[in-house]
Amino acid sequence: MDAGKIIAMLEKEYPDALCSLDYEKDYELLFATRLAAQCTDERVNKVTPTLYSRYPTLEALAEAKLEDIEEIIRSCGFYHTKAKDIIAAAQMLISEFGGVVPGDMDSLLRLPGVGRKTANIIIGDVYRKPAVVTDTHCIRLANRMGLASSKDPYKVEMQLAAVIPPEKQSDFCHRLVLHGRAVCTARKPMCDKCAVKDYCAKKI
Repeated sequence: MDAGKIIAMLEKEYPDALCSLDYEKDYELLFATRLAAQCTDERVNKVTPTLYSRYPTLEALAEAKLEDIEEIIRSCGFYHTKAKDIIAAAQMLISEFGGVVPGDMDSLLRLPGVGRKTANIIIGDVYRKPAVVTDTHCIRLANRMGLASSKDPYKVEMQLAAVIPPEKQSDFCHRLVLHGRAVCTARKPMCDKCAVKDYCAKKI
């Protein structure tokens, strides 16, 4: 396993390491990430335009009726819990953080429905700080490539943080997602088309 070579090849293959969730405001990314739990980013991107057009401010979301939010986000799954979290988090952002999404792990984890994955997305994409986002693609590919040796998200986060330079961590995770969707799929990885096949620990 050569982390440096893998990073370089993925940078060449996916020069635009962009988050696949659409957003304009910081809190929109926060809530889109919450909606993406057990749901595809594609589906979330179809739902959020309606949500944010109907509730264009954080204050509007904080004052929204639970059943109204539920109806909009129903297709994302687990809509009751997600709707409760969005409203409660909007209220907390206003009451405790001045309407600004915080940029540190401890503060982010206090928000309803926010775990380390969501917090790291905010830290990496909004604040451009070192952050390792361990979603299912990241965990699968990191193990296949030999960059990690666990299925536990926190352990994988720590293992990747130890081998990926801090300034490259957030973009690297976005590239793993892109690569996981396009080539290194869960059911049938296309190793013959893989840009990092010469440096990957998994030989098929």
